[in-house]
Amino acid sequence: MATVTSKTAYARSGDGAPAYPDGTPMTLEDAPLVQGNLSFHDITELVAHHSEKKTPIGWFLAFGAAVTGLTIMAIAIAYLVWNGPGVWGLNNPVGWGWAIVNFVFWVGIGHAGTLISAVLFLFRQKWRTSINRTAEAMTLFAVACALLFPTFHVGRVWAIYWTLPIPNQMAMWPQFKSPLLWDVFAVSIYGSVSLLFWYVGLIPDLGTLRDRAAKQGRLLRARIMGFFSLGWTGSNRNWRHYERAYLLLAGLATPLVLSVHSVVSFDFAVSNVPGWHTTIFPPYFVAGAIFSGFAMVVTLMVVSRKVFNLENLITMDHLEKMNIIILVTGTIVGFAYITEFFMAWYSGVVYEQYAFLNRMFGPYWWAYWAMMSCNLIFPQLFWFKKFRRSIPVMFAISITTNIGMWFERFVITVTSLHRDYLPSSWDYYSPTIWDVLLFIGSFGLFFTLFLLFLRFLPSVAIAEVKGVMPQADPHFYHGQGDGHGTP
Repeated sequence: MATVTSKTAYARSGDGAPAYPDGTPMTLEDAPLVQGNLSFHDITELVAHHSEKKTPIGWFLAFGAAVTGLTIMAIAIAYLVWNGPGVWGLNNPVGWGWAIVNFVFWVGIGHAGTLISAVLFLFRQKWRTSINRTAEAMTLFAVACALLFPTFHVGRVWAIYWTLPIPNQMAMWPQFKSPLLWDVFAVSIYGSVSLLFWYVGLIPDLGTLRDRAAKQGRLLRARIMGFFSLGWTGSNRNWRHYERAYLLLAGLATPLVLSVHSVVSFDFAVSNVPGWHTTIFPPYFVAGAIFSGFAMVVTLMVVSRKVFNLENLITMDHLEKMNIIILVTGTIVGFAYITEFFMAWYSGVVYEQYAFLNRMFGPYWWAYWAMMSCNLIFPQLFWFKKFRRSIPVMFAISITTNIGMWFERFVITVTSLHRDYLPSSWDYYSPTIWDVLLFIGSFGLFFTLFLLFLRFLPSVAIAEVKGVMPQADPHFYHGQGDGHGTP
């Protein structure tokens, strides 16, 4: 491959960070977003090849494991619907158990996609281009998993349409004062806008895959891609309409980043249960959702960039920036934990004070300290650059972060309910095998959808990555010979 010119050349300093040829360290803002001296054609080949080649054995093995989890989910749901929610570990007073915990967990994971795609787009953060497609797909699949739990938690799932304001002969309407109904509208709108946003971003790349399939003589694939690319030609008019639509959808999606998990937090905050009745929940939940969402993106990216040979597109600099966001949001979440304790003490309300002491030293102390360790202590390693740029460290912390965020939802839900105002009704909540199987099955659903996405669609936004490369500058080729920047 041709030699890189001074316009794109850079070296690596001793700790692996980007540096100029003379050894001067680069900031993350100056570091090239695409490495390996790639041309536009190289980008297209690198990304599109994985959806066009023969399906590898490794994909079938991973897909088989995911479908096994999906089958477990189907069995758990069938048993649940046949016998009712009594098969779960719910009791009195813990009327909310793993189902609500898992719902909030999956909604939180789905937050990073919209933040990366919409908010960072509006702030003109060009580094988002290599990771936004996968993050958006992750959002859609996480929302699908989240909707499972409240849907079947209602018991009579065949009457789920009662949650919608549909005119009926009994003049029965949903309880609009209930935050549980607010969830229905918030999460469904969030999922709809995220799906539309993801699809609009796909259109230019679907047009590219259509043209490649036609040249390869794969007519069925070309027709399918042609149908979903909506007649994309890449003309100036197409691009103007596309960019305008993308900007409008980004503007619509941005408030959802704040509103969706705020509404989810109202499930707890509008009640008068000690440990729930607090105004800090909306920002606290939003920060936690971004925290867990970015952790899941890092988990998926570390694996997919290696498997699909995308290290030049999803670089260590991209991963470091995401680790910085994990550090910041994790610190915010930790501050919220401390603030909760302070407000319980400062309020002078003995019920609030007992609720938080019970979290620390009560029957569920193990869940509380697992939450604190995973969410507050472990992410502090990212203050050190060598840990932010270490694949094993970031992979381990990304996993422990989501373990900790699951425990956070468990601690909030269960420890506030199992000991209420009447000691005579206190009880210990334990999940049953059907709680566990449905949760495991939700991961089967997530990874089944995610693997199908990786197999048949471009996991990196080809057109957007090209737009942030030096070659996209109309003056780049003045004195340059080819797409690789060779004189």
